[in-house]
Amino acid sequence: MLRFSLFLLASLSMLSPVMAADNTQTLDLTAHWVGPASLLLFFFAYLFVMAEEFIHLRKSKPTMLAAGLIWALIGWVYVQNGIPHAAEAAVRHNLLEYAELMLFLLVAMTYINAMDERFVFEALRSWLVRKGFSLRTLFWVTGLLAFFISPVADNLTTALLMAAVVTAVAGSNHKFTLLCCISIVIAANAGGAFSPFGDITTLMVWQKNIQATNGPVTFWTFFILFIPALLNWLVPASLMHFTVPKGKPSGGTDSVEIKRGGLAVVFLFLLTIVTAVAYHNFLHLPPVLGMLTGLSFLKMFSYHLKKSGEVHLDHHHEFAEGQEPRILASEVPFDIFRSVARVEWDTLFFFYGVVLCVGGLGFIGYLSLLSETMYLGWGPTAANIAVGFFSAIVDNIPVMFAVLTMMPDMSVGQWMLVTLTAGVGGSMLSIGSAAGVALMGQARGVYTFFGHLKWLPAIFAGYVASIVAHMVLNAAYF
Repeated sequence: MLRFSLFLLASLSMLSPVMAADNTQTLDLTAHWVGPASLLLFFFAYLFVMAEEFIHLRKSKPTMLAAGLIWALIGWVYVQNGIPHAAEAAVRHNLLEYAELMLFLLVAMTYINAMDERFVFEALRSWLVRKGFSLRTLFWVTGLLAFFISPVADNLTTALLMAAVVTAVAGSNHKFTLLCCISIVIAANAGGAFSPFGDITTLMVWQKNIQATNGPVTFWTFFILFIPALLNWLVPASLMHFTVPKGKPSGGTDSVEIKRGGLAVVFLFLLTIVTAVAYHNFLHLPPVLGMLTGLSFLKMFSYHLKKSGEVHLDHHHEFAEGQEPRILASEVPFDIFRSVARVEWDTLFFFYGVVLCVGGLGFIGYLSLLSETMYLGWGPTAANIAVGFFSAIVDNIPVMFAVLTMMPDMSVGQWMLVTLTAGVGGSMLSIGSAAGVALMGQARGVYTFFGHLKWLPAIFAGYVASIVAHMVLNAAYF
């Protein structure tokens, strides 16, 4: 205990020389024991996140715990040095950034759940299955739809929808299912990379309101990534095409109709996106304000559905002793808050943990060191390409948040490069994106880590093609 106390006092005494001279006094804790301890906390928390599929521990739990402990250590050191308000101000800044993104995603997820409840996605799946496409045609159709749906919906929802189509028609054709799942993951991640609404990382970049060296990063800037993102999927899909089995799937499915008001919900979602863009571009207000205004559109429409007699059947099973199971149906009025309740709260809380963890490590001083090493030592192009490889191992959310916390001085072209690589880099491994992890669960035993890994050279070829295309086609932005 005495040795620990002496070590602690020595460590604290090392802090005073590195205190900043400006009004916002900060401490460089990278040489203090709190720095390595915080790194270890984040490292072990992320090990649990990566092992979620095997240990069944929700990913939000370890990251939230690590975030609380990291900031507790930081707060304790700052209290000991008599500047507690510096850490408090940093936490409030991180919480504000998280709140804007969380509320934005909450609205988007609520709309997706409302469309799902109105059978919009189920009707699309049913239509695709009943069309009688050949296996190779279905391979391209599901990939193409994944690419164009994910810019509006998130890549996770898109991947699950398209995978449901594949598994419905593939039956025991595991080779076809595997190839389609790989194509869907790549397409969903690529499609989300060229739209501010397609992925959390693109949303983060857009909401940051970045003023680059040769102009601002606006809503429309992201669409210069369309062709590079398309090539990211087309290259591996073309290489995989010749291994897709020939023939047609057997069997069909009953026709599914969209519930009353389903198309109106789709229209309101598009109107909400327009509202968010208008608030940001013309009124210079945070886009989350436009999204929440758009949520009020859906709330008023749900009131209309309820008042006009809208109900849906809530089916559940009842098992009586000695009797066969039977299905009962009870009429429950339509309620928009059911869609809110079905939001992916684990994902939102995971995002909280990531933002606070990375924010804490940045406040300690590690991100400044990383920024100097990558963006000053390697150069922005090499650093941004490396971000894609980091995203294949670690989720792209903490990687992108780290880059935004560093805020290196880059051109618009470089900011779009890191947006592209962070978005599509996760496709290189099945565990590199939420879409890949979700499909490993949905097509368990068929779409696997090693099954995906076999196609790494083709996926890497698409990654290289997308980067080259961006640097050639968008050279004026560099």
